[in-house]
Amino acid sequence: MQPLLIFRVMGNLEQILILSNTKKKMKTFELIGSPRESTGKKAAKAYRKETLIPAVLYGGEKVIHLNVTKESVRKLVYTPEIFIVDLTVEGQTVKAIVKELQFHPVTDEILHIDFLQIFENKLLTIEIPVSLEGLAEGVRAGGKLSQELRKIKIRGLYSNFPEKLVINVENLGLGKTIQIGDLSFENLEILNAKDSVVAAVKLTRAARGAAASASEK
Repeated sequence: MQPLLIFRVMGNLEQILILSNTKKKMKTFELIGSPRESTGKKAAKAYRKETLIPAVLYGGEKVIHLNVTKESVRKLVYTPEIFIVDLTVEGQTVKAIVKELQFHPVTDEILHIDFLQIFENKLLTIEIPVSLEGLAEGVRAGGKLSQELRKIKIRGLYSNFPEKLVINVENLGLGKTIQIGDLSFENLEILNAKDSVVAAVKLTRAARGAAASASEK
């Protein structure tokens, strides 16, 4: 059965839209780390000179200090996509997410990565990218579609996380908006403020001119 998205436009018209034909699960990213023998600022600086990035894995039975190579995390970090990380250290593989990244303020070099270990039966809070689908009715009428939120914060089991939240905007009219409070995703709890605008079709100068001309006739 396909997942449903329900939203109301201007509070008086209920529409039920199909998200997508297939609900793609979040992608996985395989990463190998090496245990860190020394910790502290001096040791971290030395590791970085060897093109290594100090990292920490939290959330499990113990905190694990490790290093990863710059090249190995390039496609994990410099992308709008989000991943479940299959992180292997000394032959042991756990599932994790990137919880926090620290960058150099001038060079934008990655200084440190925090990983959070995740479990199948434990709720997790993350932000998932939003993808708008379809040609909005308001755009066909001369308006401009504006995506106000690029990610939505949700809570659930990671096995239910899609790689992106797809919202069909075909029935979104001129001057109308989709707000967080209008959305509902199967097996996921949305944590953003309910009045946050996700997408809107705004009036353009051309649309205003056309409307004015029509009213004068």
